[in-house]
Amino acid sequence: MASWIFKLLLLQFVLVLIQHADSGSIIRYLPGFEGPLPFELETGYIGVGEEDEDQMFYYFIKSESNPDEDPLLVWLTGGPGCSSFSGLVYENGPLAFKVETYNGSIPTLVSTTYSWTKVANIIYLDQPVGTGFSYSTNPLADIPSDTGSAKRVNEFVRKWLAKHPEYFSNPFYVTGNSYSGKVIPAIVQEISNGNYICCKPQLNLQGYVIGNPVTDSAHDKDSRIPFAHGAALISDELFESMKRSCKGSYSIVDPLNTECLKLVEDYHKCVSGIYEELILKPQCETTSPDCYTYRYLLSEYWANNESVRRALKIVKGTKGKWERCDWSVLCNKDIKSSIPYHMYNSIKGYRSLVISGDHDLTIPFVGTQAWIRSLNYSITEKWRPWMILDQVAGYTKTYANKMTFATVKGGGHTLEYKPEENSILFKRWISGQPL
Repeated sequence: MASWIFKLLLLQFVLVLIQHADSGSIIRYLPGFEGPLPFELETGYIGVGEEDEDQMFYYFIKSESNPDEDPLLVWLTGGPGCSSFSGLVYENGPLAFKVETYNGSIPTLVSTTYSWTKVANIIYLDQPVGTGFSYSTNPLADIPSDTGSAKRVNEFVRKWLAKHPEYFSNPFYVTGNSYSGKVIPAIVQEISNGNYICCKPQLNLQGYVIGNPVTDSAHDKDSRIPFAHGAALISDELFESMKRSCKGSYSIVDPLNTECLKLVEDYHKCVSGIYEELILKPQCETTSPDCYTYRYLLSEYWANNESVRRALKIVKGTKGKWERCDWSVLCNKDIKSSIPYHMYNSIKGYRSLVISGDHDLTIPFVGTQAWIRSLNYSITEKWRPWMILDQVAGYTKTYANKMTFATVKGGGHTLEYKPEENSILFKRWISGQPL
C-alpha cells in the first residue's frame, strides 16, 4: 500500500514538473550583465521521448536583424556532455564573460560584436539529456545514443516550432562543432525523412554547419600524426618510422606491433606540452587566471549561482552541480562514421559548410579534408584564400554537393579562438555570398 502511494505521489510530482517545464520564458535581465539585455532571449524546456520524459533545456535568441525572415539555427555543442551555453558565451553568441580573477561575486557578462545572432535566430540546445540544464524524469531511462540524439533533436525542433509557428517558413540549419559534428549529419537526415511523413508540417530545412567535426574517431585520431609532422611538432625521422611501422593506423595498434607502440609513445612525448585545441598555446592549470581555459570556470561559477537559476527559470531540483562539459554524461556512441549521412544529405541537395581551425590537433583539418574527398564529388571552386580587409583569413574549396570547406588561419578546435573571422565566414556563407 505504501509503495503504491509513493508511486502515485512520484507520478504527480513528475506531471507537475513537466507541466511547469514545457514552456518558454522571456528573459530581460541576467545576473552579471548591467542593464536590460540588448537582444531578445527566451529560455525553457521542451519534453521529448516517451511521455516527454526527457526535458530538453534551450536558450533562444532572436536575430538582431530581421527575425521574421532570417535563418533559424539550432546549435549543438560537442562532448558529448557540453552545454550549448558554452557556444553562447564562448563562441558565437551575443554575450561573453569578462575574463578576470574570480572574487566570489557573480562573473561579469559583456556584449560581443561577433555574434551569429546579428543575422540569424539561434536555439542553443542542451543535449543529450543530462547535459547542461536538460534532465530526465525517468531515472531508469536508456542511455542516450548518437542515433537516439538524432531522433530527440528532430522531435525537439518540431515541438519547438509548434510553439513558435512564426518561424516555420524561415530557412532552417543544424549547426555545431566537435563531437556534435558527428551527430549533426544524422539529425539532418532524420529531419529530412520526417519532412516526408504524411500530415506533419515540413521544416524549411536548408543545410548544416559543422566546425572541426568528429567524423570517424579512428580516422580523426590517425590524422593527428601527419598534421603534427606538417606543423613541425614531430621529426621527419619519427614520422617516416611511424608510417612504415604503423601503416597509417596510429590510434588502434596491434598489441603485438611493439615497434609501432613505441613510436606512438614517442609521438605523445613530443606533443605532451601542447594544448591540443590550439597548438600555439601551452598546457596549463585551468585554475590559474593566466591559463586560457580559466575562462571556462567562470561559466560554472555563474550557472551554479541561485540568482542565475531563478533568472533562467530552471526547474528546482532537476540539476545539481552544473558543468560546462559534464564528462560523466553517458552516451552510446553508436554512429561509427558520419560519412554515410553526409552522402545521404548530399544526394538530397542540402548545403553544408565545414569549418576547420587550422591549428587544431584534436580534429586536424587534414583528416577532415580526407573524408570530404572520399565523398567523391567534383570540385566546383578550386582551393583559394578567403580574405578580410585584404588579409588572408583562411582557405576554401567548394564541391558539387554544395559542400564548402573553409579553414580559419590560426584557428583552433572551436570558434572561440577566432570569433571575428568565424563570424564573417558564417555571415557570407549563410547569405549566399562568396567567401
